[in-house]
Amino acid sequence: MDFDDVILGRRSIRGFRPDPVPKDVIREIVRLATRAPSSMNTQPWHLHVVTGEPLDRIRAGNTERNLAGVPASREIRMHGAYAGAHRDRQKAIALQLFDAMGIAWGDRARRQDWVLRGFRQFDAPVSIVITFDKDLEDNDIAIFDCGAVVNCLVNAAWSRGLGCVINGQGIMQSPVVREHARIPDDQVIMSCVAMGYPAADFPANDVVSTRRPVDDVVNFVGYED
Repeated sequence: MDFDDVILGRRSIRGFRPDPVPKDVIREIVRLATRAPSSMNTQPWHLHVVTGEPLDRIRAGNTERNLAGVPASREIRMHGAYAGAHRDRQKAIALQLFDAMGIAWGDRARRQDWVLRGFRQFDAPVSIVITFDKDLEDNDIAIFDCGAVVNCLVNAAWSRGLGCVINGQGIMQSPVVREHARIPDDQVIMSCVAMGYPAADFPANDVVSTRRPVDDVVNFVGYED
């Protein structure tokens, strides 16, 4: 794939075929992803690739604990509720997805079902849990660097015909993830990426989120008009 085609064509995938993803394919994707830049080449990331029965146990435990009202236990600082323009963009993509899936905004049952899909990591055949070393826990640069490797991961996957969605809902109950993904105590769970072959007949997979215009994002200094 041409680089521009990957960047412009990639979108978040929330409906997957059940087909397993070969280990060698994931290994190649990870090889590409770990070319991501990091501060002073520290490469703070670890990628835990989970599939099969262990992933099913994570899905079940995450869902059961969330439905039982167990407080979320993510291991990185959370932002709380979004407001202003950030909230507007959050609502806009939700409306796009609900419209594609035929979910009315006031349909609580189907909205709840959508949330449960997120708890199950959208039933993807693979989950990649991103962690970093605990001795970097107070270092925001390490989290920034992990974001870089996640960006490379989802784009490398797309170039190989695989879809992904970055899925914080899937690791809300971190003790469950830590147990079944066998994550060492000296690592911090940051997020996870649900991965698999996109289901062609899942309407939300066709949703392309909007982006702010370049002139709304960038501030040019020192250029002549």
